[in-house]
Amino acid sequence: MRPLSDRADLLRSALLAFMDEHVYPAEAVHERQLETGDRWAEPAVIADLKANAQNQGLWNLFLPDSSHGAGLSNYDYAHLCEIMGRSPIAPIVFNCNAPDTGNMEVLARYGSAEQQAQWLQPLLAGEIRSCFSMTEPDVASADATNIATEIRRDGDDYVVNGRKWWSSGAMARDCKIAIVMGKTDRSAEKHRQQSMILVPLDTTGVVIERAMHVFGYDDAPEGHAEILYDNVRVPAANLILGEGRGFEIAQGRLGPGRIHHCMRTIGVAERALEAMCARVEERQAFGRKLADFDSIGKQIARSRIEIDQARLLTLHAAERMDAVGNKEARQEIAMIKVVAPEMALRVIDRAIQAHGAMGVSQDRFLARAWAHIRTLRLADGPDEVHLDTVAKLERRRQGRATPVSAPGRE
Repeated sequence: MRPLSDRADLLRSALLAFMDEHVYPAEAVHERQLETGDRWAEPAVIADLKANAQNQGLWNLFLPDSSHGAGLSNYDYAHLCEIMGRSPIAPIVFNCNAPDTGNMEVLARYGSAEQQAQWLQPLLAGEIRSCFSMTEPDVASADATNIATEIRRDGDDYVVNGRKWWSSGAMARDCKIAIVMGKTDRSAEKHRQQSMILVPLDTTGVVIERAMHVFGYDDAPEGHAEILYDNVRVPAANLILGEGRGFEIAQGRLGPGRIHHCMRTIGVAERALEAMCARVEERQAFGRKLADFDSIGKQIARSRIEIDQARLLTLHAAERMDAVGNKEARQEIAMIKVVAPEMALRVIDRAIQAHGAMGVSQDRFLARAWAHIRTLRLADGPDEVHLDTVAKLERRRQGRATPVSAPGRE
């Protein structure tokens, strides 16, 4: 691996110190405040941490644009993202949490000056939250050409009709804006039918019907919502970039976001391995420490190997993104989207096993972490789609390669 830039190295040191001093001790406080207050309101401890992080310059680290963020490369930010991934509350503390990161990138890259002033600036300041409304219950949304929500032009407005679910972040009290993907022209070429539009959640006709649970967790205070858009009328100026540009925007949004998820996933796996090693040193069974069992040692070793493999592959993808762009690095991105969650699930599962009954309880982070990571194998596109992408690109690459001549017969 190449070294970090001087700027990223300084941020990394500051981030590690902030995590140790402030974030890890606040996790239990965060849980207590959620249990005793409004589950969809931001706990007071988070507001305090955000103010502290912003004062220390640990804010909007994900944005490559130095006018809005830290101005880091994908490779540099990947190292910081791994650190933030170790805690479930860390990303929001530094205003580097999904889906706001992806939405801010969309607005920064594709939004009009008016859209940026109205929505990007308060998002950058951490004053509001946002959600991304793409997935629908009635279609296979991994193929976005299936999206059925209608975005119809009507004079100076667009009218939105459709049902979305898994709109992450929409349950939060401070979530004010949704980026909605739908179809503006069903007669166009299939990848030019879709558009994205900004819909304030207080608009008439926006109905948040329920919170979706993930393996029994409601993921408060952000949550995931099922939303009905019932004749929702918004100004035509709310359309992002133009009609038929939805796929273009989605591809620009997903590249960086996918690598962020992968590096956060590696951070979770690292913390799970640390917890496993600590647990097996302190517990005894059948007259021996758990650490002295050969089977435990092999699980620790495999976990170490798999984490490092996934990290190196993810950093390779980050370097490719920096060097040739997201489109040219799409094979590497697809590969890490399969490898990182699968690896983390194995490591977390081993840690749960070492913890016994405690591993599946609320007294450790492991059960919630497993549930969260398992969703990534769907949320960022199912494994099958990524594997299909890798296979197609590999066949194309092999087809361009010079064939190896078969050995001659004597």
